[in-house]
Amino acid sequence: MILALECSTTSAKALLFDVAKGAVVRVKSESYPGETAAFRGVLGAQDTLAVIALAVRLGKEVADGAGNIDAIALGGTFHSVLVCDKTMEPLTPTYTWMYSGAEELTGRLRNDERYTLDYYHRTGCMVHALYAAFHLMKLREDGFDFDGKRVSTQGAFLFYALTGTHLETASTNSGGGLINSREKSWDRQTIDEIGISPDNFANLATYHDAKPLSDLGAALLGLKSGIPVLPSYPDGGLNQVGSGALQAGSMTFSMGTSAAIRLSVPQPLVPAFPSTWCYLSPYSWMSGAAVNGACNCVDWLKPILFPSRTYAEVESLDADYGNMPYFLPFLFGERCPGWNDAKKGGFYGMRSYHTPVDMYYSALEGILFNVYQCYEILREVAEEPKEILLSGGILNSNKWKQMCADIFNREMFCEEIPHASLIGAAVLALEYTGNLDNIKNYRVKRSEVITPREQGVSLFAGRYQNYLSYYGSA
Repeated sequence: MILALECSTTSAKALLFDVAKGAVVRVKSESYPGETAAFRGVLGAQDTLAVIALAVRLGKEVADGAGNIDAIALGGTFHSVLVCDKTMEPLTPTYTWMYSGAEELTGRLRNDERYTLDYYHRTGCMVHALYAAFHLMKLREDGFDFDGKRVSTQGAFLFYALTGTHLETASTNSGGGLINSREKSWDRQTIDEIGISPDNFANLATYHDAKPLSDLGAALLGLKSGIPVLPSYPDGGLNQVGSGALQAGSMTFSMGTSAAIRLSVPQPLVPAFPSTWCYLSPYSWMSGAAVNGACNCVDWLKPILFPSRTYAEVESLDADYGNMPYFLPFLFGERCPGWNDAKKGGFYGMRSYHTPVDMYYSALEGILFNVYQCYEILREVAEEPKEILLSGGILNSNKWKQMCADIFNREMFCEEIPHASLIGAAVLALEYTGNLDNIKNYRVKRSEVITPREQGVSLFAGRYQNYLSYYGSA
């Protein structure tokens, strides 16, 4: 049995994987309560100890009665950071990608084109407020004293809580803008520019560097001590593993609160001008892009337009795709491809004859157009993906899935893999325990293939050009 725990952006999760059956036995997920998710009312700041307590509680519930646990695998987010004292007591909240405290700082830094390009080509990350490097830089600018302090990601703090050892992975921290993507180690220039010491960071490790579950960790989980615990990896990288997409040319397209496309590549690929990103995966590298506006835009819009209807009822309504307004999905600012924190979203080309149904499907279209912008750049930098594996909330809508295949003009292989990142963590443990020769050889059965329709391809290609015009003027 393998136990996998994850502290994601909005919820804690736990999963029990039966190695003999090659299947999930039990899984639990619970959203963070308001005060935990917005610590002291600050959006994007989380109560670290409360997040860890929830993950551990779910782990205990999932593992209860399971018998012997052979390994524990951990996951966290790609973009999180907190500062602790020398005893690992948190001194700050955990800052996630949703925390906007560094926006003014990164806006100033982006005025220096040479600095921005140099940082981008070293780390694969844009100068942007979502990255941990700039949360730390802002703390230093505000007078925070880092002497004798410990900088940690949320996943690494969970590892510490269970083992008493503080270790980080380069994969997680590459999503914090703190890793030199070619050297796979801490980027010394960035650390120097933040104004802190390498001693503030933990040693870098891999999933082969497991540590035993401590007596305290065992008591928290209701398990015996000594079980190997694997260092934490990022949810985005684990999603690539759990989707069986580590081969070069395999692209995952996950549509959750935000959306991301990730292409496995054999070496770091960074465009000449900042647009997409490049992070380390648990196996090699991922070149990709993420957008802030996805299902969160749908969840915002649906109650406004259809407060008394279910999503299934809205799905039964038809819109005239050729006569809809246009939607820019930047309600939460822009990440890729323009990295404009201040960019605003909304509807464009609205007329009095447009209906709520038109607006709703326009929003679904606009979200996909934003991802497609990134896809066009990515395939120029890397290559045309051999396959695109679609997952997330989009699978609940047949019309949205078809719209996706038409806009990308590609077959979409649907993956009904709930909690793919947790599965990915379990796959790392499968290799660690000798039950899998190499994580890159893990495969997933594709559940459905969506084929583009010629009429839809032509229609959306024309509308995409109009979308780009509105995007450029917004």
